[in-house]
Amino acid sequence: MFTFNKTRWLAALSAFVTLCAGMPGALFAQSGGSWRFVVSGDSRNCGDVVMPAIAAGAKANDAAFFWHLGDDRAIYDFDQDYHALHPKASIAQYEAQAWPDFIAHQLDAFGTMPVYLAMGNHESIPPKSRIDWVSQFADWLMNPAIRKQRLADDPSDHQLRTYYHWIERGIDFITLDNATPDQFDSAQLAWLQKVLNRDSEDTAVRAIVVGMHEALPDSISSGHSMNESPVGTESGRLVYSELLKLERGAGKRVYVLASHSHFVMSEVYATACRTSQDVLPGWIVGTAGAVRYRLPKDLAGSGVHETDVYGYVLATVAADGTIDFQFKQIDPSDIPAATVKEFGQPVIDACFSDNKADYVPAGAVCEK
Repeated sequence: MFTFNKTRWLAALSAFVTLCAGMPGALFAQSGGSWRFVVSGDSRNCGDVVMPAIAAGAKANDAAFFWHLGDDRAIYDFDQDYHALHPKASIAQYEAQAWPDFIAHQLDAFGTMPVYLAMGNHESIPPKSRIDWVSQFADWLMNPAIRKQRLADDPSDHQLRTYYHWIERGIDFITLDNATPDQFDSAQLAWLQKVLNRDSEDTAVRAIVVGMHEALPDSISSGHSMNESPVGTESGRLVYSELLKLERGAGKRVYVLASHSHFVMSEVYATACRTSQDVLPGWIVGTAGAVRYRLPKDLAGSGVHETDVYGYVLATVAADGTIDFQFKQIDPSDIPAATVKEFGQPVIDACFSDNKADYVPAGAVCEK
């Protein structure tokens, strides 16, 4: 006859909890628990110094992937980190080596962790172009998850694009391209509308996370966003309205992520241009190494807002699709020893103390 032994049962439970505590986060995610991903952008200037620390943070938090929101290298001039290693390089040599340098010093730091890329405006500065970017980063654009989703959407679609999406554990991650003033163009808008229509009808999709380089129009940092071009203003407002419609009509959670402005800020769409019911959760996280800007003067709607920092947003996805975003700061002590050895402590110190600018993005100007 079975006899319940409380002492043995508690001992077995304790052993099980201890075993689970040592398992990677990814294993828990597969059993229906929460899981994480990491986002940052603008890794020019000092990104070769900062990004290896972001990669280490992503690994320590068992992130499922890293999402880079654009501006890999400066292109218009030498990045400080590159110039420190190649002080005699010509600008032509730098432009030829800039993206391979980004891959070697930044992307390779993530090892086997999937990395998703968005195109930034610096990726289109001559002599670079959108076509060049697709060619250079084709391996990342052919990520199995992206390819599988593209063919699931349309089995005859075999074209690489700078915009794409993939569905992971009930979340649709959408990467948009607003790197140049002519975006969003009609082709990208038509593609996005089809994606959102499918998401609205797919009960398995619980949330949508949209990532892009420039923030959508009418944000707290609108002076450095899609508001800078007429096409960007019009098409960006259209995208915002479609995302808001999806959240309201289909009951899907919608989150909007961007970089471009070189600071971190939450609730970026909570401006006087919108009612509180029309505000989508949004973050700007342009803190992966770029020269750091001053914060906008009006920060009334923002919760988190900080500059002169480097770091990333750690996103924790709950089983119901709710996502919690937390900014994780990178300090000098977080820079890996191998990076310090390669660049030297003076370069590390200069990146943290001197990599600043006086530029202040203008706030939202509401239409009457």
